[in-house]
Amino acid sequence: MEKFIIKGGNPLKGEITVSGAKNSAVALIPAAIMADSPVVIEGVPEIDDVFALIEILKDFNVDVEFSENVIRIDPTHMENIPMPNGKIQSLRASYYFMGALLGKYGEGVVGLPGGCNLGPRPMDLHLKGFEALGATVTNELGAMHLTTDGKGLVGAEIYLDAVSVGATINIMLAASRAQGTTIIENAAREPEIIGIAMLLNKMGAKIKGVGTSTIRVEGVAEMHGTSHQQIPDRIEAGTYIAAAATLGDGVTIKNVIAEHIESFLAKLREMGVKMDITDDAIYVHPTNGQLKAVDITTAPYPGFATDLQQPMTPLLLTATGSGKILDTIYPKRVKHVPELARMGANISVQNDQISYTGPNAFTGATVTASDLRAGASLVIAALMAEGETELFGAGNILRGYDHIDKKLAAVGADIELVHFDYSALD
Repeated sequence: MEKFIIKGGNPLKGEITVSGAKNSAVALIPAAIMADSPVVIEGVPEIDDVFALIEILKDFNVDVEFSENVIRIDPTHMENIPMPNGKIQSLRASYYFMGALLGKYGEGVVGLPGGCNLGPRPMDLHLKGFEALGATVTNELGAMHLTTDGKGLVGAEIYLDAVSVGATINIMLAASRAQGTTIIENAAREPEIIGIAMLLNKMGAKIKGVGTSTIRVEGVAEMHGTSHQQIPDRIEAGTYIAAAATLGDGVTIKNVIAEHIESFLAKLREMGVKMDITDDAIYVHPTNGQLKAVDITTAPYPGFATDLQQPMTPLLLTATGSGKILDTIYPKRVKHVPELARMGANISVQNDQISYTGPNAFTGATVTASDLRAGASLVIAALMAEGETELFGAGNILRGYDHIDKKLAAVGADIELVHFDYSALD
């Protein structure tokens, strides 16, 4: 098990370079198996979710090479074996194998996914899409059995009852190899979806309309290998921008596409954060505590991203005044709140709505990262705190942040990743 030891109070100064997008990479990697020759993806972050996907690919007899943020996936000798449990259940994004296997083989057995516990995240929309394309889906002992009984998928018109990134991508994957045309209405519009469609089109798919609420997919019989450069991680960028605004003495965040986080940047401006934005970088000026409280409500893209709600919370707690945070995507995304309160923050939850009053002074404490973005929130709070913070659950953070400790240490943070031996307690 791993933990972070963080000594707070150090100002941050310098440059942080954002890695490739986690939420893109975890879909690009399963998408690559739909090709019949090698796929090369550049800009892949070195995070635990990527390493977990690589192990799953190897179980499918896919050859994988991963070095210096470049992954080479060769599915030439791939075997469609059942994957009902084990590694496939270690992360949420493993559900993309459902769409990829169904599209390529017309069948597959995939265990229900794991990932962060953010409350109910049903698979209904995914399964509705697969069934509309002609698949039969059954849940047997915690694994999804998907089949077309040898008939293959057939294009269909599919309306998503709620905007879902995962369902949009999964249906797009399956529809890429279906017979005929599929139209996905009320599709999600996130940048990551555009990136997935770009890769699939390079592999021979025919997808139009990504970035809008209507996506049109014309199925193709075969898909081939290609190379692809993925986008930078907008959530990682927002996390470091929030940290820089909280206790920075002039920090530049590099490899950023500002348009991908415009709603987040708008809230920072509303608070009083001053930033210089260029083509691929954002310089965050020192704030000196002169910020005002604002309300946050998450929404589907291009609204305020649910994944940035938690990393922004410590910054909100430095502001003067009171505010509220409402996550309309994952209302149960509030597990960082009691941990921040343990560190001295005036923050609480009632009926899934977070209320806070600031400014706050943090004190180091022993806290636990319950999930990925809650962990990022606690890292920022610990950097602000007086004294030392022992942050357990570091593995949750490493699932999505590429070398977060090294990047923060390079700009002045006192942060150490250590391995904790629970057997010592016996």
